[in-house]
Amino acid sequence: MDAEVAKLLGAGLAAALGMLGPSLGLGLIGFATMQGIARNPEASGRMFTNMILMAGLTEAIGIYVLVVAIILAMVV
Repeated sequence: MDAEVAKLLGAGLAAALGMLGPSLGLGLIGFATMQGIARNPEASGRMFTNMILMAGLTEAIGIYVLVVAIILAMVV
């Protein structure tokens, strides 16, 4: 296996495994919010606001993973 191929494979695997956590986190955030709104519809506004905040923070981790994967692919 060529060194360039190994480098790109490693960057791809790092991105794929690194995105696993944020994607599961976003799914759980959405699931918990929908379940909470189904149980208490009056609090849907506050729950939705908190869901958007937490989804943004979780997605930021995914963006950091993407940046690290791009750096690995370009530099190493």
